Amino acid sequence: MKETEILSSSFRDPSGVVFCKGNQIYRQINLTYQSQFEHLVSSGLYDALIQKNLLIAHDEITENNFSVAENCYKIIKPEQIPYISYPYEWSYSQLKDAALCTMQIQELAVAHGMVLKDASAYNIQFLNGKPVFIDTLSFEFYEKGKPWVAYKQFCQHFIGPLSLMAYTDERLSQLFRIYMDGPPLDMVSTLLPAKTWFKYSLLTHVHLHARTQRHYANVAGESERDVVARPISKLAFQALMSSIESCVKGLHWKMSETEWGDYYAATNYQGKSMQHKEILVAEFLQSIPEKTTLLHDLGANDGHFSRIAAAQGYIVMAQDIDPVAVEKNYLFEKKQNEHNILPLIQDLTNPSGGIGWALTERDSFIERCKESTILALALIHHLALSNNVPLEKLADFFSSLAKYLIIEFVPKEDSQVKRLLTTREDIFPHYHVQGFEQAFSGYFKIISKEDIRDSHRTLYLLESTE
Repeated sequence: MKETEILSSSFRDPSGVVFCKGNQIYRQINLTYQSQFEHLVSSGLYDALIQKNLLIAHDEITENNFSVAENCYKIIKPEQIPYISYPYEWSYSQLKDAALCTMQIQELAVAHGMVLKDASAYNIQFLNGKPVFIDTLSFEFYEKGKPWVAYKQFCQHFIGPLSLMAYTDERLSQLFRIYMDGPPLDMVSTLLPAKTWFKYSLLTHVHLHARTQRHYANVAGESERDVVARPISKLAFQALMSSIESCVKGLHWKMSETEWGDYYAATNYQGKSMQHKEILVAEFLQSIPEKTTLLHDLGANDGHFSRIAAAQGYIVMAQDIDPVAVEKNYLFEKKQNEHNILPLIQDLTNPSGGIGWALTERDSFIERCKESTILALALIHHLALSNNVPLEKLADFFSSLAKYLIIEFVPKEDSQVKRLLTTREDIFPHYHVQGFEQAFSGYFKIISKEDIRDSHRTLYLLESTE
């Protein structure tokens, strides 16, 4: 990274710019936003949000020559988020909590004479296990009679995706990867089952909202913007906020049964094997020569081994392909009030790529995961055998992520691998311990290697040679 670099995700904001200097994130506030920022602070709104852990805290920079663009009013240094995640990587309850966090902020803002001008899900990140708002420049003055300008965006970023996940299919959160500003409401309306037309909140905020958008997209003369601009009383404004919040709270997802949702209940790991694996993982983590801040547990399932890493002080990204497993992990984290684990949805065969303008507004999984410690337990056989990824390519992939890699090799003698191969031809002649070590030796050196007791599996601690 350059010594000073403007982040590509902030170019749309006329109120300021986010930039990186060294390894620290800063935000320049432009003169055009001076009055709003001063009111945010002087009205007590900033302190109220910080007290409730709803907004990221910041320090003001007093050094000269720190600005990166013209019209600079002030530079602030926000508290650092260890890992940036995106809505298409969140479970259902994470997106719902992000929506409720946004509405709680909106309620406090109105009480202090301001409103949110943006209701983007990307303005929410997870810190210490909880959602927090990161866009300090997203507040504008409340004007009597003016409707909420971010209403459509909130519906597209939160109500639409949540309703699709709750009523149609939880995997439809992945539409965010195609529609960065949230799936269009007419699409949401089409995909939702007919019974949602009889649910007043969804009828109002999705179906009729989508119909209004379609109407004004197809007729000349008065536009939807003209309708939105019609005066609205403060009582009606507050009623709309209450209706939106009630809509979100009223959405519930009944988790389906998935192949990996109860993985450890059906695994061949029992008793001594599991205990030995837990001991080895803990010992390998302790023996890493240079401890990184972040650890990515890939194929984390319910986060069992993520918690072993978190107990040693790592901030753990517990990533799994299964939305049910990620949801259970997040709900358990909330119940236990854990702070160092962030469950996320991630398909390693098609990981989150860069999206947005020039594919740079939202960083790819690989860009965000570089130089980390990686846990890859009970994973390699799914990638190599279920998805036909050669061991050489797996080694190359992991080397692009990991400074240190704890990886479990699961051979063909293992019952889980036998199950995978019952429905397909064994076309993997090089899938064995020797083939694994040969493929990975071009990218890593072995620090430790231990067979897991009462199993056919082997655990490795590898260090990147790249």
